[in-house]
Amino acid sequence: MANGKIGVTTENIFPVIKKFLYSNHEIFLRELVANAVDATQKMKAVAGKGDFKGELGDLTIHVDVDEKAGTIKITDRGIGMTREEVDKYINQIAFSSAGEFLEKYKDQLNNIIGHFGLGFYSSFMVSKSVKIETLSWKEGAKGVEWLCDGSPEYKMEEVERSDRGTTITLYIDDESKEFASKAKIRELLDKYCKFMPVPIACGKEQEWKDGKYVDTDKDKIINDTAPLWAKAPSEIKDEEYLDFYRKLYPMQEDPLFYIHLNVDYPFNLTGILYFPKIKDRMDIAKNKIQLYCNQMFVTDSVENIVPDFLTLLYGVIDSPDIPLNVSRSYLQEDSNVKKISTYITRKVADRLEEISKNEHEAYEKKWDNLKLFIEYGMLSDEKFYERALKFALFKTTDGKFFKYDDFKKLIEPEQTDKNKKLVYLYATDPVAQYSYIEAAKNKGYQVLLFDCQLDAHFVNLLESKFHDSSFARVDADSIDNLIEKENREKPQLQENEETDLSFAFTSILPKDANYHIKADNLGVTAAPILITQSEFMRRYRDMSALGGGLNFYGQMPDSYTVVLNCENPLIKKLLDEKHNQTSSRIDEINAKLTAAKSALDELANKTKDKKDEEISTAEKDKKESLNKEIDALSEQRKEVMEKFAAGNVLIKQITDLALLSNNMLKGKELNDFVNRSLEILK
Repeated sequence: MANGKIGVTTENIFPVIKKFLYSNHEIFLRELVANAVDATQKMKAVAGKGDFKGELGDLTIHVDVDEKAGTIKITDRGIGMTREEVDKYINQIAFSSAGEFLEKYKDQLNNIIGHFGLGFYSSFMVSKSVKIETLSWKEGAKGVEWLCDGSPEYKMEEVERSDRGTTITLYIDDESKEFASKAKIRELLDKYCKFMPVPIACGKEQEWKDGKYVDTDKDKIINDTAPLWAKAPSEIKDEEYLDFYRKLYPMQEDPLFYIHLNVDYPFNLTGILYFPKIKDRMDIAKNKIQLYCNQMFVTDSVENIVPDFLTLLYGVIDSPDIPLNVSRSYLQEDSNVKKISTYITRKVADRLEEISKNEHEAYEKKWDNLKLFIEYGMLSDEKFYERALKFALFKTTDGKFFKYDDFKKLIEPEQTDKNKKLVYLYATDPVAQYSYIEAAKNKGYQVLLFDCQLDAHFVNLLESKFHDSSFARVDADSIDNLIEKENREKPQLQENEETDLSFAFTSILPKDANYHIKADNLGVTAAPILITQSEFMRRYRDMSALGGGLNFYGQMPDSYTVVLNCENPLIKKLLDEKHNQTSSRIDEINAKLTAAKSALDELANKTKDKKDEEISTAEKDKKESLNKEIDALSEQRKEVMEKFAAGNVLIKQITDLALLSNNMLKGKELNDFVNRSLEILK
């Protein structure tokens, strides 16, 4: 027997391991099984070269849990180790100071171990002691037993061992008893090892016998040693791709389609990516791409390896060329990672373009589920935007699809305004915005459907890219104002009449928003009142709902423009009623206003060349008095119009109709409208 001290440059390596990896201590099992797989693969290579003349035999790796004893055993029939190799690979650890190590990799959450030759030592995260029993494949080798209790001290001696390979026994510590459970170990094996290239057994297959499940003599193999992505695409049928997806994501709908990745230069990468149905799901189940290294699961957090928009995809990427053991900031700068990211983006774009060309009808049917993904890519990746111009589609409210260039050619003759700017009209809710859409269609215009969560941002992108073009939501203004064709005649109203109308309508509109009342000529058949919301404000409020530093827009009150159509007979009737019911009082107020303003103008002319100290107290008092009189008269005029509005059924009815068409009439106001309508119909 030999006793010794593990060669490390720290006082004690084990607290460092536990401190550093505490948040992810379950990966000890992955590391130990990965070592067993490596040893087995090396054994195959030795035999393949002819250096080993014997029988390889069964190469299954066994993971056994003894819940009563609190132990886990990992056994392989790989190359094993000689005494000298145990001393070299286990006892000597090239490791700098703990402080330097932790500082350099402080933001790395997992997978650091294997890179530093610490795979085996991850076992001490959960164990109070660990035993290695090993026998090298080399002729004349002796069995070796190594035992360590979690301190730098170890014991090593020769033992009798007949079977080639290695058995590692973990004596689980009291703080980690959860791992001395067959169910927990099978869960971890399924997570980390289900596609490793060597058979892994954990327990026995069971059968139903005498009213209960009992173990058979057959090992329960937990992994698929030849996963689909490792096969040649030419050998795989479509149904196999779907079956594999269902195996990975058993609760998900079938994907739209898939991409098989396979490249061996200038880096190695294989994998299968699936396009899930993601319409209206920006909770976007990210972290659904599983990253493997030589069929060993590493992580499902791939944000630093593929562009952010590609994290919406599902599937598997397997590459030994991604440096998994360094910080995220380093990943972003690594040349291989950049190449891999570029390659995957190009393959995704190639696949989308291929389907768009060769299966265009099917592509259109899938568009609603692809749109969010493609828009996300176009917003976040300039190169993808350029590629996407070949396969991105516009969808109209009529359910028709167009490529961007084709749609532009279609609308140019009709939707170019008097300033030679092409106006793209769009709707976000065909039901709520039905009347606005119909008004546009009656003009011969096409209306796009932008009902995706990202569309507020996407519209801004397109506006910045499309030359001499603008995008306007169809309910942002009257259709003639959205696409101005010529200088239209404005309503001929009496002096201050638009102000009077503003007083009247503002008084009966809901109080939870701001309103700007204006008169316009929209045509005899157009609605008497049109309520619109500024394209700028509405768009930025929508964007603020998705974040991006625009939250102050979301905190601002709603603001609407209320357009009174002076060509509509009902507005003309309302103007007549207003004149008949208020003209005498308004004329009286106007006369006093005119006199007060005239006196104020006269006083202003009298004192315009005087300095403030030269103006007499009497003049200042008179100015103040006239201003107060004007304010009071204006308030009286406002009260007259509010009283008129309060007692006029017509103004209430047409205003409520406008509110109702915009889904803005609710609660008591809606109930009052219904009752009023019933009274009118009697």
